[in-house]
Formats: sequence, C-alpha cells, structure tokens
Amino acid sequence: MAQRTQSYKNHARFFPVFHLFITPVLAINFINSIRHVWHRPARDTAWEMVVALALVMLAFAARIMALAVQDRVIRLEMQLRLRSILAADLVARVQELTPKQLVALRFASDAEMPSLVAEVLAGKLATQKAIKQRIQDWQADHLRA
Repeated sequence: MAQRTQSYKNHARFFPVFHLFITPVLAINFINSIRHVWHRPARDTAWEMVVALALVMLAFAARIMALAVQDRVIRLEMQLRLRSILAADLVARVQELTPKQLVALRFASDAEMPSLVAEVLAGKLATQKAIKQRIQDWQADHLRA
C-alpha cells in the first residue's frame, strides 16, 4: 500500500488507537468516576477516581516517553547525517543545534540541509515551525511514534 505524500500541512502523527479510543475512554472513565464521587461520596468511589486519574496520567506519560525516546533517536540520526553532508565549518557547530531544531530539520533533503542549518545557526530560523515551513523538498517520515 502506497503511503500518502507528506508535507508540513499533514506531517503530524495521528495514531487512531491512542487518539480515538484510549484517550476518550480513559477521559470518560475519569469523568464518570468524578460523578460517582459526587453522587455517592465514599472511600471506594474516591479511590476509583484516583485510579481513573492514574490511568489517564499513565496513558499520557507513556505517549510522552515514547516521543522523548523518538526525539533522542532522531537527534542521534541527525548528528550522523549532518556529519556526512555538511561542510567542516558547519559540522563543528552541529552541537549548537537544539534537539527541537534537529527534529525539525530531519524532514529536509540532503541538498537543502546545509543552507537550512546555516540559517538556524545564524538565528534566522528559531522555531520548529519556521524550520519546517522553510523546507522545500520534504522528506517523509512514516515511522514515527
């Protein structure tokens, strides 16, 4: 099955199991547990509410941890990639790039990478959004968490 063309406008990862099932079910469960505490205040209903909140927090913590690991892998991948395609003067400054900047730069082609990195290091492109919007030849990443 062919994967759709990716661009700045559609590159955000939408994971239906998490976004359409897990999150709504856990949120509704937490809201329902608050309703139970409201209508029948007792230790058991209060504890159910605490557990429901813990499940919501667990889901978001798991998502955040997966994204943090992904960002670390991207940072390593980009440092290796940049060493092979940048001029020596820019390679020496790769450590100045923030993890967020490296994550945004990963969508750029090898041909446009040197000029983008130079602009980022010069302070012309500060945010992930600005970097991503400047990319002309978008390299899709379909393997994200």
